[in-house]
Amino acid sequence: MKLNLHAFVLSLALPAVAASALAATSPFGTWTRPSTGDQIEFYDCGGNLCAKIVNVKDPANASTVGVVIINGAQQTGNNVWQGDLLDPQAGKSFSGTISMEGADKLKLHGCVIAFLCSDEHWTRAQ
Repeated sequence: MKLNLHAFVLSLALPAVAASALAATSPFGTWTRPSTGDQIEFYDCGGNLCAKIVNVKDPANASTVGVVIINGAQQTGNNVWQGDLLDPQAGKSFSGTISMEGADKLKLHGCVIAFLCSDEHWTRAQ
């Protein structure tokens, strides 16, 4: 029986390509918030999206490590989730959306009220 080397190599590569494509469209993993330098881990929580602070740049904010800042955001579209976003420094929650803008770019959009909104773009931690 003759082994087709090309088919064999392709069969090994496909799962890696699929995993890479999934990571490119998934918010799961660790992200850096540019305004503070903090690192936030996004994870699945019961089929929804959650996120917690896992590392802080400023030692004065050490007490926020472990704080959940997104708890159960629901997917509302292709790479878009909606839920409440907690700003631990202000101690307030805002209605917001989280959207993937590429493999390593995440946009958070939060509003206090409909016309007082702000965006922040995060990058995937290396």
